Amino acid sequence: MGYAAYRAWNTGITSLNPDTVALTKQGATLYTIQLGLNLIWMPLFFVWERPIEASIDITLLTGVTGYLTYIWSQVDPVASWALTPYLGWLGFATYLCVGAGQLNDWEFKSKEKDKPAGKGPDGTTYINEKKE
Repeated sequence: MGYAAYRAWNTGITSLNPDTVALTKQGATLYTIQLGLNLIWMPLFFVWERPIEASIDITLLTGVTGYLTYIWSQVDPVASWALTPYLGWLGFATYLCVGAGQLNDWEFKSKEKDKPAGKGPDGTTYINEKKE
């Protein structure tokens, strides 16, 4: 992602063609948007346990990155090809996110279980622990 952004920006912003410069600026905006969507996905899924919102976020992230790849293909084809592994990963991550939500009936919080009594604070029983 970083190399693609660097390459697209340096190639496009120095172009004498005003259309290429405009596409470069549009790509920079899309890149910033996808960074924000990428940043918010992890807390949505893992911390706040919101699979519906996380699935919407990652679907938007995949779409924005796909469009960014298309825009950068007009500025610098190498930059767009550098994003293809990321697009592949986003496709797989979207599948996993939606699948986890679907398999858990779109509710993670009700799946948590209380820790058993008589064990450590994290529910771990140690081998050398004396039973009372």
